[in-house]
Amino acid sequence: MILSVVYVALQRALQLLSLRFRSTTSKDLEIVVLRHQVAVLRRQVGQPAFRAADGVFLSAASRLLPRINWSAFVVTPATLLRSHRFLVAKRWTYKRPPGRPAITGNVRSLIVRLARENPRWGYQRIVGELKGLGVGATTVKKILRAERLGPTVRRGPSWREFLRTQASSIIAVDFFTVDTVWLQRLYVLFFTELGSRRVHLAGCTAHPDEGWVTQQARHGTWGLGEREEPVRFLIRDRDCKFTSRFDAVFEAQGVRAVRTPVHTPEAKGIAERFVRTVRSECLDWLLMRNARHLEHTLKVFVDHYNSGRPHRSLGLVPPNRRPPVKPKAVGDTIHVRRRDRLGGLLHEYERAA
Repeated sequence: MILSVVYVALQRALQLLSLRFRSTTSKDLEIVVLRHQVAVLRRQVGQPAFRAADGVFLSAASRLLPRINWSAFVVTPATLLRSHRFLVAKRWTYKRPPGRPAITGNVRSLIVRLARENPRWGYQRIVGELKGLGVGATTVKKILRAERLGPTVRRGPSWREFLRTQASSIIAVDFFTVDTVWLQRLYVLFFTELGSRRVHLAGCTAHPDEGWVTQQARHGTWGLGEREEPVRFLIRDRDCKFTSRFDAVFEAQGVRAVRTPVHTPEAKGIAERFVRTVRSECLDWLLMRNARHLEHTLKVFVDHYNSGRPHRSLGLVPPNRRPPVKPKAVGDTIHVRRRDRLGGLLHEYERAA
């Protein structure tokens, strides 16, 4: 900055020296031209940008030029005075002794980790856990607010945590329809586990009366007793095919049937997501001859859905998790084997032995 000020001052001094050898008329004409150019620039530029050396030079020139002629400056008088005050303050400002040492990155990360892993802890509890590191409650409060973790203590789990822990004990049931090549409408009944995303095909028929639906419910409850996590809730919509006898079969096993609100398909969104998947990946590309053909096709697809198809919600692994493959050494050739299903409509890949 000092070199810039010296350079600007020397340049302006040489310009003043050269003006002594010029005529008065030439000087007046140049002043008029420069004033007109400044007026044009003022119309185009809202607030010009000045370097530090420019501010120093204009501040010094303002002390030599009478105040009545300050209109020649591009900047306002307040700007000149502010620049001068800044120079004075910088000249007489002394270095203050350092205060409390800054919090290191490791301590900051530890505070955020304790707050996220223990949402019911307050500021004082976190300070107590970090006793000996010289961290106060005010510092913890400032760090947590910067991380948007909130100043209040949360009483109990969040909705996401609550639903995630309850999902393993909830199943959903639903119907979807398929029209055969002869324009016969078939109804498909299936169950899906909300926690594992595993789908169970109950059956398909052209006449889903009360007796058939109740019989499929009995078949579905046979495997409930073999689960490690008992089923507590069954989510279903208000379809008239789900009668009181259907609910009674599950209530006998200690499963409570919960009906979704009217016209609210997102209340059973996981089941609706499976319907979209089976249509877009399978049924939209095939023509069904009859119920037997449809049932065979759906059994193959459900097996692929549960054992071979990766799921985004499960970390790109299928519901029936396969054991991890041991990685080979770098540079070894990887042999992959493809398995075609449904006449090549579905492809499953696995590493060859």
